[in-house]
Amino acid sequence: MHLDVQDLRNFYYRSSLGRAAQKTVRNAVLELWPEAQGQTVVGFGFAVPLLRPYLKDARRVIGLMPGPQGVMPWPAGQPNVSVLCEETLWPLETGHVDRLLLMHGLETSENPTALLDECFRVLGPGGKALFIVPNRGGLWSRSDRTPFGYGRPYTLSQIEAQLKRHHFLPERHVTTLHQPPSQRRFWRKTAGFWETAGRRLPLALAGGVLIVEASKRVHAPTSGLTEAVRRPLGVLDGLGKPVTGRRSEL
Repeated sequence: MHLDVQDLRNFYYRSSLGRAAQKTVRNAVLELWPEAQGQTVVGFGFAVPLLRPYLKDARRVIGLMPGPQGVMPWPAGQPNVSVLCEETLWPLETGHVDRLLLMHGLETSENPTALLDECFRVLGPGGKALFIVPNRGGLWSRSDRTPFGYGRPYTLSQIEAQLKRHHFLPERHVTTLHQPPSQRRFWRKTAGFWETAGRRLPLALAGGVLIVEASKRVHAPTSGLTEAVRRPLGVLDGLGKPVTGRRSEL
């Protein structure tokens, strides 16, 4: 089930661990998507902490928050772009989204199949999505002191297989949040060291969060030619074969 929006806001904006997690995940997202000039960028779940860098240059930014979670106005001090919506029925036109980010959306969904179908629907041709989910092998999915300790954690193979079943093409992946999920002063001071060192670890032992980039796979339309060739029309069926021999007399 989805976490409450008040708990998510308190973690990401009012705790030192949450602010560190927000910065670390956002930096990883910016390495994959450094800009979104003139594009429509949408976040689902509680993705608004990751959307701020795109407010300036994107054509449009929307933060979708599912009903079971609740909604909060965002961004502070600016025109609101956050919207309360049904989890699997978004108020967006088909094929109008260029960039889509999901955080605290997929792993907590009670109907991930329908949710991924909705993600596919709103993305335009060539559109890309970032799926940010707890890493089953990381420390963060084992601690209920953070939002990443709730819902279903994933391995890389699990999330990629699920995306492929819904016609997404996984392209790149990274791990982040290598620092321990602790408020203690020592871990907060050494967070930068752990993030740098964690990039050298095998994926199974790496960060607490998986970020998978996937594109919308659009199949080429079929013309019916293959079926026609496989079952050729018998245009000359029924005609007799020519007979060779003496010409008939007139």
